[in-house]
Amino acid sequence: MGIIAWILIGLLAGIIAKMLMPGKDPGGIIITMLIGIVGGLLGGWLGKVLFGVDSIDGFFDLSTWIAAIVGSLILLALYRLFSRGSHTHRHA
Repeated sequence: MGIIAWILIGLLAGIIAKMLMPGKDPGGIIITMLIGIVGGLLGGWLGKVLFGVDSIDGFFDLSTWIAAIVGSLILLALYRLFSRGSHTHRHA
């Protein structure tokens, strides 16, 4: 698949991951889209490394979408974990 297809899958996977994990995220929609793109690539890589499957068979293949969504969910959870831990609350 080409880079444009991966960007599109990543954007959509980011939206789906956000719908599956609702809540307030620091960074807004731009960060969510970037998480989706990187998460899609991460999901494809993890599928290949952990399970030995080629999860990037094609744009309309179900395994491609599942890998992208799972990768996006992982990154979104990690982002929430680390972004909340790094913010300090100051009291007057």
